[in-house]
Amino acid sequence: MRIEKCYFCSGPVYPGHGVMFVRNDCKSFRFCKSKCHRNFKKKRNPRKTRWTKAFRKASGKELTVDNSLEFEKRRNLPVKYNRGLWDKTVEAMKRVEEIKRKRQARFIMNRLKKGKQLDKEAAITEVKKNIHLIKAPHAGKAKQMEDKMVQKLQEDVDMADEEN
Repeated sequence: MRIEKCYFCSGPVYPGHGVMFVRNDCKSFRFCKSKCHRNFKKKRNPRKTRWTKAFRKASGKELTVDNSLEFEKRRNLPVKYNRGLWDKTVEAMKRVEEIKRKRQARFIMNRLKKGKQLDKEAAITEVKKNIHLIKAPHAGKAKQMEDKMVQKLQEDVDMADEEN
């Protein structure tokens, strides 16, 4: 049982599902759903269609260069069944999937950090630009007047001490 990749969206195509299109030059294309087949027939580019994996990778939204992605390559060498080898292979597949999931999560978090930083900078510049809307014109005047009065009283007290 082999799980194929959809030619258009790169999604999984399970046995007995999807559509297979064979061109006149004997090249076969597998599609997971009719939406992918329809878009292929309309000659749409998967890298420009926003919901495909090709678009997400081209626009930098998904991890593209990673060693764990090398394990998904198709291998056509038949191997004689060996129970120990089979167990090791299944364990390795689970471990690779776990590593890949962690790396993708880290990649997404790093990508989102940049957006949060840009939002924060935009908010700061907007506040600086429109500070007059937030801060009343006479908001600090009362404190300044109080400080001046305290300073004058202090000077008066100091002068009175010097006279005595």
